[in-house]
Amino acid sequence: MRNCKAPGRSGPSSGIKAFAVFLLFLSFLPGCTPENRRPGYIYYSITADPSTLDPALITDVTGGSIAAKLFNGLVRIGPGLRVIPDIARGWEVSRDHLVYTFHLRRGVRFSNGREVTAEDFKYSFERVLNARTLSPNVWVLEAIEGARDFTEGRARQVKGIEVAGPHELVLRLKHPFSPFLNLLAMTAAYVVAPSSGPPVGTGPFVVEKWAPNEELVLKARPDYFGGAAKVKGIVYRVIPEELTSVVEFELGNLDVISVPAPDYDHFRKDPKWKGLISSMDGIDTYYLGMNCSKPPFNDVRMRQAMNYAIDREKILRTFMEGRGTLANGPVPPELRDWSAPPSYEYNPGKARRLIREAGYAGAKVRFYITQQEDVADIAGIIQGYLSRVGIKAELKQLEWNTYKEAIDSGEPQLFWLSWWADYADPEDFLYPLFDSANLGAAGNRTMYVNHEVDRLIELGRRATAAASRDNYYRKAEDLIVHDAPWVFFWHRKEVTVRQPWVKNYVLYPIYSMDKGTDISIQH
Repeated sequence: MRNCKAPGRSGPSSGIKAFAVFLLFLSFLPGCTPENRRPGYIYYSITADPSTLDPALITDVTGGSIAAKLFNGLVRIGPGLRVIPDIARGWEVSRDHLVYTFHLRRGVRFSNGREVTAEDFKYSFERVLNARTLSPNVWVLEAIEGARDFTEGRARQVKGIEVAGPHELVLRLKHPFSPFLNLLAMTAAYVVAPSSGPPVGTGPFVVEKWAPNEELVLKARPDYFGGAAKVKGIVYRVIPEELTSVVEFELGNLDVISVPAPDYDHFRKDPKWKGLISSMDGIDTYYLGMNCSKPPFNDVRMRQAMNYAIDREKILRTFMEGRGTLANGPVPPELRDWSAPPSYEYNPGKARRLIREAGYAGAKVRFYITQQEDVADIAGIIQGYLSRVGIKAELKQLEWNTYKEAIDSGEPQLFWLSWWADYADPEDFLYPLFDSANLGAAGNRTMYVNHEVDRLIELGRRATAAASRDNYYRKAEDLIVHDAPWVFFWHRKEVTVRQPWVKNYVLYPIYSMDKGTDISIQH
């Protein structure tokens, strides 16, 4: 999502040694049996508390994936990455691509028992667009006619949102906007009940307990309109250290985990787990972000030098054990229907030359990272490559929410981050990340400004023909790669392992697709 799921340990070998110690520890245990589990609940781990569960404010994958189980929108992303009905049972789009008419299901209820109506969607959308909400997701709905006037206080309601009946909502756009239906599947477009307290949703789960820095517990709703979940609830345990998650998984206290790179070989070769591993090419991009608004990275030569200075292919092959594909630019190959831009090759000599030309030989830069385990390893490797071309990167580790605030405000010069698809459109990897309208929390955390890129992205967003759209996006991506606000690392392959009692497990390409209703546990 508008995300920062960044991988921390200090070198690949440290993970292997730590895991060996862990295996020795297990050999002394009388038995590996789950303890203190809620019967019928499925257990996951998260590295940090979500910063919020308010759909209007969520900008990260953890918050978005949990919110998908608490809320619903008009539409959602379904099989084949197609937009399918959610609370809307159907819709029509006018020939000029300006008017969208949605017909709502009857009998859909919020968790407080009240039926959802079109008025609730009007309330929810205007809540996001209201400047007092301080939502970083205004851009999701800004194509609606009158949205900006409302946000800037020139209108008391959004002109393009019309309640045509209790179960009929009409949305009028100010211009054709090709990703609009996809955007309505996003977290920010979820419906919430009017309330002065925490947002109330329509999803298959409700929050049962939230103990900060310990666990977040969701309880299944028996009256969910899409069919009750097959589990009684979901427990998200807050475990910052990946090694601890692995230990807890082996003990049976977690049901599914994402396999850390240093532990991949262990699970892949162990007959106990071999048949319980799932993998999928992620629709994501991992990158080293550079703050384009401050020295030294306000100089394009320095940004290009960083791309030449780091052997991304070697890091992917060794540390990541080949779990991913090298990124040529920001757009993942699954979403790019045009030729990929030329990739930066590893060329430390060229990097040193560009750094000298820019006048920054021997420069020190602030490199911010999270406390997540793999990040420290990757940051240490990057630090080594930069030192070889005369740049001293000083690492600063921060807790996730503090880290996000720092990068949103443009504090660091370098930072490690990733962006995961919210929907199946290349616009998701261009507009929020590189348009100058979205500096900071909305996605453009490198503070990158190129008005020609802005123009091309906007032309692509307004194009109604796919070929024309892709031509504009191709030109925009080429310029972005030339300007190099990122070091474009890789598109990561997601690998998970699950317990044998977990049934109907599916690995989803987009986090919001998982409503948590199909998975089950059979001890």
